[in-house]
Order: sequence, then structure tokens, then C-alpha cells
Amino acid sequence: MARNFTDKGVAALKPRAKLYAHPDPQLPGHYIRVMPTGSKSFVVVARDLRGKQIWSTLGKASDMGIESAREEARKVMGRIKAGQDKSGPVDFETASEQWLKRHVEAKGLRSDYEYRRMLRKHVLPVWGNRELEGIRRGDVALLQDQVEDEAGLRTSDKVLSLVSTIFQWHEMRNENYVSPVRRGMKRYSSREHARARILTDDEIRAAWSIPGAYGDIIKLCMLTGQRRQKVASMRWADVKDGVWSIPTEAREKNNAGELKLPPQALEIIERQPRLNLFVFAGRGDSHFKAWKHRDSLNGGWHLHDLRRTARSLISRAGVRPDIAERVLGHAIKGVEATYDRYSYFEEKAHALAALASLIENVLQPPTKKVVRLAKRG
Repeated sequence: MARNFTDKGVAALKPRAKLYAHPDPQLPGHYIRVMPTGSKSFVVVARDLRGKQIWSTLGKASDMGIESAREEARKVMGRIKAGQDKSGPVDFETASEQWLKRHVEAKGLRSDYEYRRMLRKHVLPVWGNRELEGIRRGDVALLQDQVEDEAGLRTSDKVLSLVSTIFQWHEMRNENYVSPVRRGMKRYSSREHARARILTDDEIRAAWSIPGAYGDIIKLCMLTGQRRQKVASMRWADVKDGVWSIPTEAREKNNAGELKLPPQALEIIERQPRLNLFVFAGRGDSHFKAWKHRDSLNGGWHLHDLRRTARSLISRAGVRPDIAERVLGHAIKGVEATYDRYSYFEEKAHALAALASLIENVLQPPTKKVVRLAKRG
């Protein structure tokens, strides 16, 4: 075969009964693979740093000429010999898609939607086509600046945490890569911005006057210490013989489990109309989701403040802190979490009864003392 091997020479290669690889006379390690069907593709072979022979397919001969194939073959062979990924640099979007597929989807993480939303809104417009390994710490800082200006410090830190996770995942799969994110790059201090708001007794009385399903959800949040989503998605089937069995969602770390509800809570549940599977029915077959613009009814506090208020009221009622934490469904840490498998069902029931009793006392309007003045004789 002539040394000047061209596209005509590739086209002239005839198929055989079995697959065969025809060497490119102008580039050792580069071959034209011919299938029995007649289709042809360019392939390359080289040895990595450990001496292992690595094959890589470059593409179909119908899609690229031999000169382009030789140019790509030289790059691929260079990467293989240097111990690099034979497929070449990975852009950030490709790396993030692989992470979503092999980590987020594979583990069924509940944050899947939120991860995709943040990537789509904040990261991919900036880094989508950027080579991942070319993204440096300064690039991360610039992205933080942009997100902070658009959406605030807290969102900026959420985006930082997301891209850091993707970088670390890529680092675990590539021994020559080091993530550009370092400790101390977060800008939002949860401790400094942590809310300490609890409702005063006057605000509790005002909250009890809020009408409708929204008002009843507020009451149950305070009577049970549960999150608004747990209360709003309560099903009729979850409440049997006065006991609320709180379902555990996928990837949920912990919840309160079974709670024996006080009469005040059961009364609120029983007065709801049975429109679908949910105690607080929403549109169609769904549960209550009409949160928008409802905060204006609250008088300055947020719904999550109810959970903090309930926890504080439980302590005010004299309940042990460890029982109070179990009522709220907080994860118990340390050795106790490992070995103590007791349900604390009756203890939690007592705590909720004490909480309801205290709330009833709070709801009673304060009486004014009448001071009688003695008559002067």
C-alpha cells in the first residue's frame, strides 16, 4: 500500500468475513477498523504510564476525514501516554450531568429538582462550556459575586456548596484533579443569621383567630411542633384512634414517628371537610399548598417560627429536653442514637398534652385585678 494514504484509500478498504484493523502507514498506532458490514471507523492505541494498552475509538470514517482523524489521534495518544483521560477535557455541564445521573438520581436524593434548578439558573449560563479542570478559585469567587448580587448571600453559599460537591465528585474519579474550593469561602453565617423569633402570648392568641384551613394548619403546627409541610400533607389514613403516624419520606433523616394527639388537635382535624385523601385538601387530589401571600396574616412572624415557639412552650411546660426533641422529630446524636431504640410513645403523648394545656391557658384572656379602695371613715 502506498505511503500517501488518503480518504480514497480508506474508501477502497473492502470488508471481510471478520472485523479487522488496517494500520495507517503515516501514523503508527492509528488504525481504520473495518466491520463485516462495510462500515469503517478510526481507532487509536497507545500505552499508558503503567504500560497498559489502551484502545480508543475516534469516530466513524463517514463523519471525518483521515487527516482530521490523524490530528485527533495524536491528541488522544498524547493524553493516554501522559496518564490523562483519553476522552479529553470535560466541560462543566458534562461533569454536572454525570454527577446528577450517577450520584443524585442513583441515590434518589430529594434535592434533585433544586440542584437542577440552581445549575440551570446560576451556574450553567456562566460555566456550561468551560473546561472543568480549567475552573480556578478566582472563577469560583466571581461566580459567588454574581449570585450574591442577583439572589443574596444565602443563595450564593448554596451554589458554592453545589459546585463544590461536583468538584469533589470529579476529584474522587480523577487522581490528578484538585478541587478549587477551599474551607472559608462561604460568606453566609448561619449562626449570625439564625432566627430566634418565637411568638409572644399575645401573638399566639392572635394566631388562633386566623380563619379557615390556613388558620387550622397554624394551630396544628403549634399543638404538635411539626413542620408546615408535614401538617399540610396529613392524610386521613395517617390518623387512627387518635394517633398520627407521620410518614417517612425518601432520604428523610428522622421524624417524630407516631404521635398521640391531644383532644384539641383531634378536634381541629375532625372538623375539616373530607374532600380527598388529605385532611387539608387542596386543588384536585392534592393537599393545601396556598402559602403565597398568607404571611401577611401572621403579623410579622413566619410559619417556621411556630415550630420554634412550640419547642419553647414544651420546655415552658416542664417537659424534659430529650423528650421535646423527639416530639419535634429531631435526630438524636451520639451513642444514645445508636443504642436507645425505645419509642417514647407515652412520653411524647404526655409532652403534647402538656403543650396543649399550656396553650389553652395562654388563650384565656388575661384578667384584670380589681383593687377596692377602703372608705375613709
